[in-house]
Amino acid sequence: MNGPEEYDGYDPQEREGHGRQEPDGAHPGEAREDTRDTGDDHETHDGRETHAPHRPGAPGRPYPSGGRGAPGPAARPRIPAPRTAAEDRGPLPDVPPASGPAPGAVDAAARPGTAGPGSGHPQQPDTAPVESELPHRVLKSLLGAWALAACSTEETTAVETHLTDCASCADEALRLRNAVGLLHPADNLDLDPLLRSRVLEGCLGRRPARIPVPEWAAPYDAETAKLDALLRDMGEAEWRAPVRLRWFDGERPVARETTVAGVIGHLMAVDGMVATALGLADPLGETAPPGRAGPADRTQSLWRTTGGHPAPQETREPWREQSHALIRTASFVGRRASELAVSYGEFGLPLRDAFLDRAFECWVHAGDIAEAVDYPYRAPAAGHLHHLVDLAARLLPSALADRRRAGLAAPPQRLVEAGAPGRTLHLEVEGDGGGHWYIALDSPAALGTPDRTVAHIALDGSEFCQLAAGHISPDEAAAGQYGEREAIRDVLFATASLSRL
Repeated sequence: MNGPEEYDGYDPQEREGHGRQEPDGAHPGEAREDTRDTGDDHETHDGRETHAPHRPGAPGRPYPSGGRGAPGPAARPRIPAPRTAAEDRGPLPDVPPASGPAPGAVDAAARPGTAGPGSGHPQQPDTAPVESELPHRVLKSLLGAWALAACSTEETTAVETHLTDCASCADEALRLRNAVGLLHPADNLDLDPLLRSRVLEGCLGRRPARIPVPEWAAPYDAETAKLDALLRDMGEAEWRAPVRLRWFDGERPVARETTVAGVIGHLMAVDGMVATALGLADPLGETAPPGRAGPADRTQSLWRTTGGHPAPQETREPWREQSHALIRTASFVGRRASELAVSYGEFGLPLRDAFLDRAFECWVHAGDIAEAVDYPYRAPAAGHLHHLVDLAARLLPSALADRRRAGLAAPPQRLVEAGAPGRTLHLEVEGDGGGHWYIALDSPAALGTPDRTVAHIALDGSEFCQLAAGHISPDEAAAGQYGEREAIRDVLFATASLSRL
């Protein structure tokens, strides 16, 4: 700053500060003066100490000489210090009374170097008079506390007075007050000891716990559920409706008539063989035939006990509970028990194939029941049907060997070692669930390969299943045939011989 600065009017609030600065340039011939601030309202001129006059309304502030509003040539202009924020000096001051500052406030403000509240070092005194109204930014910062009713009486009065004049603050205050209504009182942080039980109960109520059903048990799960839905809609008279069961016995078709309840009893008796293999209770109980009885013997034993026509309530519920137990147990054991042997009397099947066999028979006999009561019934899903067709195709080499031992099929043309390729029949099943299988003709242990194919059969998927169920004879099967006629005939009859009661 060069030279003296002219002031039109002197404002103590804008000119306050505790540092003094000499002008960069002084008048020629003027002696350099000692400008150190000693903390008193004294000035030094040419080695003489003089007392600076006080300007009214600005306590403790020396007024430069030279008259009102016109500093003299020797006056030293002062650089004002930055104004401190109200919240930086601790708690907000109370609104002063309208009569002015309290007695002694001027003297306290006039003493430079006094420490402010909460500070560890001297602060420049705030010489500005306390205003009767808080600044806008302070009032805006109090809106949150006002909404929570945490302001003092004076602050509350000042905020509410301000809200009548400031639209933006009024909107903000309304928003904060509405937000306070959403707050809840403080709760106990200790967890309820029953919380875990309630959460688990709620989760299980919305979605019951489920263990994945193995892929080889899924067809049985689906077919038993479909049959149970059909039985649920049937009346007492329909349960007594006659049902004709058909299968192929060696060289001729065989039929047996029973009721809907008799069919369900038959399914429950044969399912019991899988149940005992899994360690479950035998549904026949003490009436089960001794030894390694097959499906037909177990069914005849049940029918003799119930007189051939069991009551609906004595069959449906026990059968459905047993099917649920089978699916649940198979899901728990999973792949660990997939190769567990299930005895069918004269032969046995791994557990995974036994479940597919039970799904196939459940679907076939459900169709017999639906036909008897004139009710439409759908085939299994394509993926499930493929598993059922695959089981029948894999059983054909063993069925061929059984028919040869019984003298019902041509002897093999050439014996091969186990696992070696031999004469092969190409079985093509079309439609849903179909595919291509290569059936070994000479031995069950032989390997069927495309390059050793001597015959080809093409069948529709549903027709192949009806043939395997014994519902149509081999001569009635509309099959596309090519190759050795004897091999084709043996495979068609072996497919029909897979059926049984």
